[in-house]
Amino acid sequence: MSVDPSAIATRFDPRRQPAEWLLALAIALGAGAAVHWLAVDLFPHHSANHDEGVYLRQASMLLEGRFAVDAGPIADAVRPWFFVQDGGRLYPKYQPYPAALFAIPMGLLGAPRLALAAVAAANVGLVYTLGSQAFDRRVGVVAAAAFASAPMALLTSAVFLAYAPTTTLTLSFAVLYVRALRTGSVRSAALAGGAIGLAFFARPYTAVLFAAPFLAHAGWQTLRALRGTGSSAGGLRAAVGTRPLPAALARNLATAAVGLAFVAGTLAYNAAVTGAPLRFAYAAFAPRDGPGFGHREIVGHSIDYTPELALEANAHVLWEFATRWGPGGSIGTLLAVVGLAIAARRWRVAQSGAGTGDGAGPEWSPALTLQVLLAGLFLTVALGNVAFWGNYNVLGAFADPTDGLIGLFGPFYHFDLLAPLSIFAAAGLVGAWRAVTDWTSDRDATGSSGIGVAEAAPASPRQLRALGLAVVLLVALGGVGTSAALLDRPVDRHAEHTDYYQGAVEPVEDRDLDDAVVFVPTPYGDWLNHPFQTLRNDGGLDRSTVYALDRGPESDVRVLDAYPDREYHRFTYHGEWAPGGEPVDPRLTPLEVRRGNSLSGTTAVGVPDGVSHATVRLTTDEGEETVSYDVTAPEDELAVAWEASPSTARLAVPNATNGSGVDDASVPLAAEDEVIVSVRLVATDGSSLTYRQETTVWETTRGNVAALWPSERTVCTLVDRCGLEGTYLPDQPGAYPEGTAFEIELESG
Repeated sequence: MSVDPSAIATRFDPRRQPAEWLLALAIALGAGAAVHWLAVDLFPHHSANHDEGVYLRQASMLLEGRFAVDAGPIADAVRPWFFVQDGGRLYPKYQPYPAALFAIPMGLLGAPRLALAAVAAANVGLVYTLGSQAFDRRVGVVAAAAFASAPMALLTSAVFLAYAPTTTLTLSFAVLYVRALRTGSVRSAALAGGAIGLAFFARPYTAVLFAAPFLAHAGWQTLRALRGTGSSAGGLRAAVGTRPLPAALARNLATAAVGLAFVAGTLAYNAAVTGAPLRFAYAAFAPRDGPGFGHREIVGHSIDYTPELALEANAHVLWEFATRWGPGGSIGTLLAVVGLAIAARRWRVAQSGAGTGDGAGPEWSPALTLQVLLAGLFLTVALGNVAFWGNYNVLGAFADPTDGLIGLFGPFYHFDLLAPLSIFAAAGLVGAWRAVTDWTSDRDATGSSGIGVAEAAPASPRQLRALGLAVVLLVALGGVGTSAALLDRPVDRHAEHTDYYQGAVEPVEDRDLDDAVVFVPTPYGDWLNHPFQTLRNDGGLDRSTVYALDRGPESDVRVLDAYPDREYHRFTYHGEWAPGGEPVDPRLTPLEVRRGNSLSGTTAVGVPDGVSHATVRLTTDEGEETVSYDVTAPEDELAVAWEASPSTARLAVPNATNGSGVDDASVPLAAEDEVIVSVRLVATDGSSLTYRQETTVWETTRGNVAALWPSERTVCTLVDRCGLEGTYLPDQPGAYPEGTAFEIELESG
């Protein structure tokens, strides 16, 4: 069949479209622009939900044609957040559809956030279409505006997560399903199957909960169609081609066939990635993380998820959805109740006149059917989420709605409920408006009721209409104002988070790191991109900058061996990692590998006033053996000499017997190890200051010893080990007690 381009151009000519369609288009484009602005301005370093980095890393893998990365012996050092590690193989716990969507503008334009804008605009357009199908175009326009202004729609759509992209598929399924019901189009029915099948590929549980009312309706229609053939056997004979298929049966078979093809594709993907068709990647990552009750666990976090706890958590989540994160907050929810009441009245009227036919009779139109199906989502999505403990995890303190991820993004596992809530809220608002105009029009036609006295004449119909419409308008404006007010607190918290990350990663982003390896700290454990999401590797671990975890000598040496000819850097910071709290002081330090038959080090530290004695220690990463000596009344500077050879680390201990000689005290070194030199100064008041130097050393293949230089240095008060909170900052002497100094040298022997 040939396609006439002029006919297509005529069909989509804006001048030929209804005014409501043009207004909805403007709202959709505005929503896309707003989401893109939020993504760029509010989330330049991504959000507190570190799953964003998972999808973006997965997108870069897909652009290289990879479902998994073969990291080999350095897998531990380059394992991203929420990636499954299977030996040296790494793959994400999430299905690839959202990442594939993000990969399109990433690969074409280097601008993945354009996908977020496109998804936001598409969702608004789909809500308009559904609202128009279920009620009329005016309801569709108001529903589009309501959805676009909902706090959860704006913030959740502006980050690289799967919820909004999956909703694009589920809403597309609903639109196509009803179009097929209205027109009898088998092609629309097949496309509906493709949309829900792809949604299943993206988020299986989400897709099933959304599709449940539609599947129930399709099953009911199919049974009626089979009965209409005279018998179930007759229907089956029709199904295999001995007679024409009933229209409902043809549509539903097309939807089911295409949908099940995508289900089969999902199982094939599972088999390729996890090794078993029924084993999803999320289950390979955390087998007790899926829907269900009982023991639930992921990454060391576990609870006993009882039905009682599930009901309590979901009650909080739904309350927040209804009062804070939907369109207009509580106002939008109240309008949705009105809209449902208006729809229910129509259902009763239609049901009382229902006849027989394809569907529910001549009075039961596709529009009413869609209203029922959309209303059914409130049951299936809400009840289905009770069995998923993620709704417990999004909550912080139950009594504090601003705590936890729900305080930043809303109850995003219920994202699919935004569309029906917006549509019924629009129906309630438009219905109230029409009720006022109809009522005052009736008064114009019938005249005054005659009730009143001369001193207090009754209001005219024109006055009543103006008053009623003003009330409806105030309700609408109140909803918009409420949405704007509800956005303030989460936006402020996101802005604080962004400012914190901006300062933390600035040294890395401001440097040209071509052909480099950057070791990054692990404030949340052994995960890349948790929390530093912008410091991501590409799909094949071979781009100009490779990021690796600073995990310890054995892991670091494997990374150095994997990239022998690159420049090396250490990204670290001084302070406690606490986004929203006191900022850290970041540093990016160039590193080099020193080699020799042996390595001789000198550690010179300053001694503040009031120090009574010092203890010098040398140990290794395991700390099983230690050598030390004490110094009484040290002078202003204390110098420590030490040495590393292929199998031994030695500490030069002053010999008190001859005054000038030294005794060698040694500890064994592993093939990859860490030489730790510490100097603990104790003041007369009992307080202490500890200098700690950690040097990664290893035996080379030629029998020499190598070291990664300069060492990591910390200065700790009252404790001997304080981690990154005590990272030494040589360019900020004012940050330490007067007299503090920490100089290190290393020479090859």
